[in-house]
Amino acid sequence: MNNQITITDSNTAKEKTLYETDFYQWALHNAELLRQGRLTEIDIDNIAEEIESMGRNNKKELTSRLIVLIMHLLKWQYQPKRRSRSWKLTISTQRSEIGLLFENSPSLKYDIETVIEKSFKNAKILFEDQTGISKQTLPEICPYIFEQLSDYEFWPE
Repeated sequence: MNNQITITDSNTAKEKTLYETDFYQWALHNAELLRQGRLTEIDIDNIAEEIESMGRNNKKELTSRLIVLIMHLLKWQYQPKRRSRSWKLTISTQRSEIGLLFENSPSLKYDIETVIEKSFKNAKILFEDQTGISKQTLPEICPYIFEQLSDYEFWPE
């Protein structure tokens, strides 16, 4: 099997790659080629693209989890009478999942302050949508530093 296959579509022969037609098989095939040291046969461009994509997905997941965490910490701080076990569980879960992301990809901590600030901007929008409290009442910059966001003992009052 190679990375190039021919597919007939409406009586027209079109060259399509295995990458385009069966990603799972493509991945298994290229992994085997790598293990066998058959480096001249691997689909280097698509492998490089997939590796970059995995890195972007990790950063996207970190940002998404920070948005949820910050939004719930804001709700905890600005709506003390509405605090719930559910909010506490969400905060703890996000901290745990963020910790796992850093454990598996420590370089995600690079420039974390910028990621936190971008996440905070989105968290403010969600906060306003969910609480009805204007995001204008919130600070301009994130009131929580990385160490607080990571600390299971930190609960804003």
